[in-house]
Amino acid sequence: MQRLVRGALVAIVLCGIWGEKAHAQQKIGYIDSQIILEELPEYATVQQKLDQLEQEWRTEIQNQEETVQALRDEYRARELLYTDQERRKKRAEIQKAQEKVDQLRQRYFGPDGQLYARQQELMRPIQKRILDATEEIATEEGYDYVFDKSEKVLFMYAREEHNLNSRVLRALGINPGQRADGQ
Repeated sequence: MQRLVRGALVAIVLCGIWGEKAHAQQKIGYIDSQIILEELPEYATVQQKLDQLEQEWRTEIQNQEETVQALRDEYRARELLYTDQERRKKRAEIQKAQEKVDQLRQRYFGPDGQLYARQQELMRPIQKRILDATEEIATEEGYDYVFDKSEKVLFMYAREEHNLNSRVLRALGINPGQRADGQ
């Protein structure tokens, strides 16, 4: 029985040593995709398009909300003059107008809204370019893993020598340090 326990302990220690050697041979790099995006001129263009679209939709919703408020104000001003049937009809009209505003807001800005869909559509080609450039560099330079630290990846420490941002930007044809807005 002791031989079996000793054998298991030796196997565990050897696996640990081999695992450390294998781990030491892995090459890990990281990028910050948000910084890379901010350097790309087409990102600024996409962001402007999205901002313009968002403003148009917000204006449309605001106009609808003003219409609902006007209906409420009119109802309050004339409430005493209405019959019970007219009051119910006016309240139903106000409720229907408010629901229309809520539906419009959900359609444009909800989790599956048009703004999100448009953002995905416009950003997909840019994200693909970044991914392709990152994969190319990782393959050429022998990286086993490349993380994106701008997202939900938490780094307690990252050596700057493993930062691949400048190499990814050069692969995308951007001179690192030049801002997309000309700064």
